[in-house]
Amino acid sequence: MDGPGRAYRHVGPPELWNGGGPGGRLLRTPAEFATWVGERTAAELAEPFTFVVDLAGPLRLAPRRSEHVACAGGALVLSAGEIGFRREGGGWAAEEISNQSTGYCPDVASWPAVASALDRIGVSRPGGFTHEVVFRHCPGCERHNIVREGHFVCVFCDGDLPGHWNVDDGAP
Repeated sequence: MDGPGRAYRHVGPPELWNGGGPGGRLLRTPAEFATWVGERTAAELAEPFTFVVDLAGPLRLAPRRSEHVACAGGALVLSAGEIGFRREGGGWAAEEISNQSTGYCPDVASWPAVASALDRIGVSRPGGFTHEVVFRHCPGCERHNIVREGHFVCVFCDGDLPGHWNVDDGAP
């Protein structure tokens, strides 16, 4: 499945997921977000958080240095990355959002899932990722790459990288 409905599975090192813990904090409603953000310190809110959007659509948040696979509880996700919040008027806004997750390597086309999750909890947002990361899998050396400045060449073997997302073509 291509585009915003794609499910991403963890493609990072298996040792990053030890199978324990409930994952990130599940936020389904504006009230749940208000409780979660009210429990954060100013220092915590000064840094971005690790996020995933689970298959049912809600946002899960964990501290920034958490592994995405742990935040997701080992499950498939609709998107993953980092997100920072700021006060805006009487509410909250997502100030910076990226799909930076080397564990799931989500395509930039996963943005609609993030937008929907934020809309559901009443957090205003930009129109897309504020920092897009383009991931590709090298068909030559079989390693994952981050494409920089539109240069679709593998940093490990100098092989050509495809123009379309291909990190886990076997994902559901």
